[in-house]
Amino acid sequence: MEPAILIAYIGIGLMVSLTGTGSAIGTALGAMTTVGALRKNKKAFGSYIVLSALPGTQGLYGFAGFFIMQDLLVADMSFLQGAAVLGAGLALGIAGLFSGIYQGRVCANGIDSIGNGNDVFGQTLILAVFPELYAIMAFAATYLIRTSF
Repeated sequence: MEPAILIAYIGIGLMVSLTGTGSAIGTALGAMTTVGALRKNKKAFGSYIVLSALPGTQGLYGFAGFFIMQDLLVADMSFLQGAAVLGAGLALGIAGLFSGIYQGRVCANGIDSIGNGNDVFGQTLILAVFPELYAIMAFAATYLIRTSF
């Protein structure tokens, strides 16, 4: 196997696995907090679900990144193309990992506060967008890297 395609596949693997890991951790943080909040306020379950699911978007960005890069994955790709896919994979993967985890923490705090009777659903959604912005920027960079070839 040529080195270029090998490093490109490593980049794709990192892109999908790291964003998925960030989403899994972030959504689990929300779900674990929901279990505790349900004991205090069962009527807010709909808000809990939305906030618990929100960190799942980072994994979707990683999967979408794979789709926009997949036509570059050919046996005769150049080393520069392979390096570009690796760079995009690292950028999106690392941004999605930390974005998902920290978005999950923001959402978990909002869930806990709603469980305690505070009306902070809208404010929590707004604040949870801030960590997601960096995953979106990394996805946009992945798209720009892709379109440079």
